[in-house]
Amino acid sequence: MSRPIAMSASRASAAPYSRSRRQVLQWFAAGCGCAVCGAASARLLDFDLSAVEIAPKTWAVLGRTEYFNMDNGGNIVNVAFIEVPDGVVVIDTGPSKRYGDALRALIEKKVPGKPILRVYNTHHHPDHFLGNQAFDTAVIAAPQKVIDNIALEGNGFADNMYRLLGDWMRGTQAVAPGIALQADKESVGGRDFSLWYLAGHTNSDFVIRDDQTGVLFAGDLAFLYRAPTTPHADIMTWRESLQTLSAIDKSLLMPGHGPSDSKDESLVQTADYIDWLHGSISDSVTKGLTMNEAMGVPIPTRFEGLGVVRTEYERSVVHLYPTLEDALFPVIEVTQ
Repeated sequence: MSRPIAMSASRASAAPYSRSRRQVLQWFAAGCGCAVCGAASARLLDFDLSAVEIAPKTWAVLGRTEYFNMDNGGNIVNVAFIEVPDGVVVIDTGPSKRYGDALRALIEKKVPGKPILRVYNTHHHPDHFLGNQAFDTAVIAAPQKVIDNIALEGNGFADNMYRLLGDWMRGTQAVAPGIALQADKESVGGRDFSLWYLAGHTNSDFVIRDDQTGVLFAGDLAFLYRAPTTPHADIMTWRESLQTLSAIDKSLLMPGHGPSDSKDESLVQTADYIDWLHGSISDSVTKGLTMNEAMGVPIPTRFEGLGVVRTEYERSVVHLYPTLEDALFPVIEVTQ
C-alpha cells in the first residue's frame, strides 16, 4: 500500500512553516492571487480526461496552457501512458489524488486487463507527482534527487495547491516514488526505455524515451505555446539540457506543457524564452530597477501568444531577481 510522506493537505495548513515550506511559497509567490479569483465551475469536481494517441499504443493526456484555477482543477499538465507487451507504463501522475484516480480509470478503459508496471515521475513540481496516490508506490520510479525533493517540499506543495484549488485537492497527500533509478536504460514489460538524468528546470529533470516508438518524454525541460515556469530554475544548466535533448534521436517530443512536437519547436521556443528572460531580468538589475519595476518590462511580440506569459514572467522576476542581483553585484568585504 502507498505510504504518504506527508499529512493531508487540509491538515498540513495548520502546521508551522519549515524552511522548505517557505521556499515552496516562492513557487506560488506571483500570479496566485488572480488564480483563486476565477469563478468555480458549476459542474461536479470530476476530471473529464481524454487521451490522444501520439504514437502506436502511446497516449497523451494534454493539460490546458493556463495557471491553476478552480475551473481547470489543476489540469494544466501533460501526462502519458504506453501499452507495452506485458502491461502499461505511465509518465507523471497529475496534480492531485482526484486527477490520479481519473487517470487510472482512463488507462483501464484504454488498456483493459493490463497491469501498470511502471510509473515515472519526471520531477518534483506538484502537477507532475501529486497523483501518485492512485498508483502502487512499488512501481513508481524516479532519480534519487527527485525522490529527495518530493520528501523535502511535497508537504508544502500539497498545502498550497489545496489553497488554490480547494476541494479539487481533497484527500491528496504527497507520496514519493518507491524506486530510485540510476541506470541509463530500463526494460519494462518487454519494452526498452532510455533514461537521461538532466537538470535546469529543477535540480533533477528526468527524461524518458520509448526506444521502440522513439517518443521522448521531456517533462518540464520543454514547453510549447505556454510560458516556462522557473521556481527552481538554473537558466545556464537548463540551456545545456535543451542542447542535450536536441541531440537525442527521437521521432516525437512530448513537452511537459503544450502539444506534442515533431520538429523540436518546443526546444527552440523554450531556449529562446529563457535566454530572453535571463537577459531581461539581468538588464533590470543592472539598471537599478526595483522588482516591481522589472515586472512591468514589455513582453516581446514573439512571446505574446504563449499561455500565461505575463503571469509567469512576473513570477520569474520573484524567483530569479535576487540570485541575479547577488551575481551581478556581489558583496565586497572590506578589511581594515
